Amino acid sequence: MSRALLAAVLFLAGLTAALAVLLGGGATGVGFLAGYGGAWALFAAAVFVLYRVPGRAVVPLVLAGAVVVTATGLVSAPRTSTDSFRYAWDGRVQAAGISPYDHAPGDRALVGLRDPWLFPGPAGCAHGRDLSPLADGGCTRINRPAVHTIYPPVAEGWFLLVHAVSPSDARHKAFQTACAVLSLAVTGVLVAALRRRGDPRRAALWAWCPAVPVEAVDNAHVDVLAVLFSVAALTVVARRRAVGGALLGLAVAAKLLPGLLLPGMLSGARRSRAALAVLVPAVATVGGLYLPYVLVSDGSVFGYLGGYAQEEGYDDAGAGGRYALLRLVLPDAWALPATVVVMAGAAVGVWWRGDPERPWRGALFTTGTAFLLLTPGYSWYALLLVALVALDGRWEWLGVALAGSFAYLAGPTAGPGATTVPYGVAAAVVCAMAVRGTAVGSVSPRTWWARGGEGRSGSA
Repeated sequence: MSRALLAAVLFLAGLTAALAVLLGGGATGVGFLAGYGGAWALFAAAVFVLYRVPGRAVVPLVLAGAVVVTATGLVSAPRTSTDSFRYAWDGRVQAAGISPYDHAPGDRALVGLRDPWLFPGPAGCAHGRDLSPLADGGCTRINRPAVHTIYPPVAEGWFLLVHAVSPSDARHKAFQTACAVLSLAVTGVLVAALRRRGDPRRAALWAWCPAVPVEAVDNAHVDVLAVLFSVAALTVVARRRAVGGALLGLAVAAKLLPGLLLPGMLSGARRSRAALAVLVPAVATVGGLYLPYVLVSDGSVFGYLGGYAQEEGYDDAGAGGRYALLRLVLPDAWALPATVVVMAGAAVGVWWRGDPERPWRGALFTTGTAFLLLTPGYSWYALLLVALVALDGRWEWLGVALAGSFAYLAGPTAGPGATTVPYGVAAAVVCAMAVRGTAVGSVSPRTWWARGGEGRSGSA
């Protein structure tokens, strides 16, 4: 065994142990963040050493590491999010023949579907943690029990599928196990794609990233389903535009965030026929998947989407921690219009000048730019960004993913600085690498922007 391979195995073992202790322990808030930061340091060391491992050992090591790192997400109940409880409820509601968009979890019309796990009795309500009160005096593990679901149709279909194939007493393990399978599937698609068109070592940027066992597995966020469809779409669209468009539609219908990938998917598609070959299947897929729910639902299939945007401050920059970096230099009222203008410019530049053979490059640029402009406060959104980094190899964008974790975990105690400082540091690293890339590649900043961050010499 070479020294590099031995070192990689040792760092992987340390990463796995650190994640198992972190997720199996009792740390919360800043304490959890400290352990999580340590796991990221071990992850960085393991990936660094991986680039010195002999080629024949790379793929087996990446896949083995993916299995053990992913498995750490199964050691405990969800630690930092209660979203998967809503998933379990939506699956149960659909199995009873009821549209998930018609009733909030706290609605008395669905009281017959309640059980002691999601709706604890008086003793559980008195001593449990992370419980939401109900209007009738009880409590539930489901967050926001007074509002309708926000999830799109593919996500709802996933909730129903997991409910249907799981034992009745599986509880949180059902979604954690299912999401572990999805996470490994993403790794498989990345390895297959990168063996053909890149370096399979880059797949470790997803497979070994601590965000995967924490957010995709332990917290079982449905975002990982959207990531799987997104990665598949980006890897096939250059050769099969219609298939890529349909896969993008599936991704958007699982979580709306992959809509940010569209400019990358259209990279270099200057002819209307080429663009429509992606757009039409994407729109048709989303519309076709929403249609059955529209037909069986009495209420809006968009559920709490509008209320969520208001709650998070996306419509009013002064109401929350969004647009944190823009608000350092612009009045609050200008933040949203500025975001629209910058994102429109980035999208047009990537579409017109992007590399059609590497659509993930422009997709990473537009998605990462959106994160820096919007500064979201939920760490699991960045799972998509992590997968894009694995496809393209521009590691500097991982700082944006880590910034979201800091904002989410430290925000309740550290205040506004928990969002502004980490996103500011992440933006500085990305900009520094952009300046370095344009200098090394002799490309102007304007051209670099249009190409989605691509210098003449490419990326690592």
